[in-house]
Amino acid sequence: MRKIINCFIPYRSKEQVEKTVEALRESPLVDKIFLLNDQVSNEAVAGAEIINIQSLQSTATIKKIAEYADAKYTLVYTKTASLRFGMFALERMLRIADDSAAGMVYADHYQVIDGEKKNSPVIAYQRGSLRDDFNFGSVLIYNTLELKDAANRMDTGYQFAGLYDLRLKVSQKAQLVHINEYLYTEVEEDNRKSGQKIFDYVDPKNRQVQIEMEQACTAHLKEIGGYLVPVFKDVEFGAAGFEYEASVIIPVRNRIRTIKDAISSVLEQKANFKFNVIVVDNYSTDGTTDAIAGFAAKDERVIHLIPENKELGIGGCWNVGVHSEKCGRFAVQLDSDDIYSGDDTLQKIVDAFYEQNCAMVVGTYKLTDFDLNEIPPGVIDHKEWTPDNGRNNALRINGLGAPRAFYTPTLRDIKVPNTSYGEDYALGLYFSREYQIGRIYDVLYLCRRWDDNSDAALDINKMNAHNTYKDRIRTWELQARIALNKKKA
Repeated sequence: MRKIINCFIPYRSKEQVEKTVEALRESPLVDKIFLLNDQVSNEAVAGAEIINIQSLQSTATIKKIAEYADAKYTLVYTKTASLRFGMFALERMLRIADDSAAGMVYADHYQVIDGEKKNSPVIAYQRGSLRDDFNFGSVLIYNTLELKDAANRMDTGYQFAGLYDLRLKVSQKAQLVHINEYLYTEVEEDNRKSGQKIFDYVDPKNRQVQIEMEQACTAHLKEIGGYLVPVFKDVEFGAAGFEYEASVIIPVRNRIRTIKDAISSVLEQKANFKFNVIVVDNYSTDGTTDAIAGFAAKDERVIHLIPENKELGIGGCWNVGVHSEKCGRFAVQLDSDDIYSGDDTLQKIVDAFYEQNCAMVVGTYKLTDFDLNEIPPGVIDHKEWTPDNGRNNALRINGLGAPRAFYTPTLRDIKVPNTSYGEDYALGLYFSREYQIGRIYDVLYLCRRWDDNSDAALDINKMNAHNTYKDRIRTWELQARIALNKKKA
């Protein structure tokens, strides 16, 4: 059997890589093994050659890998823990790489978490899978010709976005193929809950990383025709027929512990316009319905709606509220878990619509525990959103911030996807295709993180379903933007 693969492994110490090198050496397909060393130690490891690098994620390292790679396929391992392949796993991955003419293949695998081996399925790559934290697992096998071609086209020297840039450039000319078979075992070192990991991209300590990722993604969008120049439609706010200037929309089901706080935070607002709160009660069974009814009996600003349709998600409930005759000119989001941070939130949001001439406004929020104590990473301001490039970078990140507010006539026309995850993100992408999205960088919103949050601690299958759906949203939006640019050309 021909030796047709070179392997590149992160090197921290001889002890760390020896088992991985031995396992790779057992395969008759493996030719050369290179250890990517970003430490001062250069202790030799039998059967492997050391390459000194600065960072695995840098452009310089990707170019070094391309320079040293001289076999048909190139394996890049992205973790430092020992790697174990299943029986004939490499043979299987290379066969599929051949059969599919893939630019890169990756596979489902097992993870050892706190000493226990668990299934770790990953998801299929789509054209819109642009987020830089897409989970391929730790074993990436590239067609070397595609890798070299992509590396030659990497003209920006990134410190953090090199591997991301490589993936994007490979995807421009070849498929990234998911093998839904469990082919290797890796050790997972990040054991945080899903509800903690989802905020990594907005953690201030990762800001420089995010700047580079945005640059790489923006360049990719320009190359594939999906980049939008910063030209926006004007918004005319003169639509007649609105009794209220603003309505806060609260979809809710079984939130007796928090719904009273949410409604109270709206009623405490002070504004120079007429507003109300539309609570769409999705057949609660825990006392929430009675709690809402109690508010509505005392204050005519509380509109209590129970939909006729019993098949609604959060997005469907939003449609019920927005299409109500009681909905105001601007529809403002408040989740049933959360509260506004002060009594001037509504005023700031409505002012922003007029001042920034936008069809959607996104504010800034603070993460808190159930008792409203601040928790890391604290304030989420999405400062990566810029008037020039925010709507392009929106295709890379996983959310746009909160609270969100919409010009009601436009939202009624677009309508909200009837889902309970990602519906707000879909709206942000759709609105930003044509309209400016206004930003407020004052903290307007306290976002409670507690065990009953919908994304507090999801299992991997639920996380995969969520990520697949958001990637579909990105794919549809990317297709629409490419078509729009072709139409304008």
